Amino acid sequence: MLYDNHCLLCTRFASVANRLARGRITMVGHYSSRGRLVQDRLLIKSATEMFWVVDRYNAYGGRAALLPLLRMLVWARGGDGMDTHHDTCSTDSCSVLVRSASLIRRSAHIKYQTPTDTMLQDTCK
Repeated sequence: MLYDNHCLLCTRFASVANRLARGRITMVGHYSSRGRLVQDRLLIKSATEMFWVVDRYNAYGGRAALLPLLRMLVWARGGDGMDTHHDTCSTDSCSVLVRSASLIRRSAHIKYQTPTDTMLQDTCK
């Protein structure tokens, strides 16, 4: 899962998801070096406008990512948990209303022909 690690609300959302998943989902901030590599290789230019859930053949963003995230919370195995080393949250960078409206308005789905694990072989090490 990719989330906005410069937004306090988004980081808290990712922390709650990480606790519910018991660290079984790899969660990376958009603005970390690892997050930038994932964005460059797998996602669209406007990827930082929403959180993303990436599985083997799909990437889901925003509203479209809610159901895949719920599935991952239940079924995920072997993730790295949440990487908080690059979280630099600002209390004034976003509000609950702005982020909630963004989640409702924005949605994206990218389908891959090649498994993402082969596209990201050296990225997530």
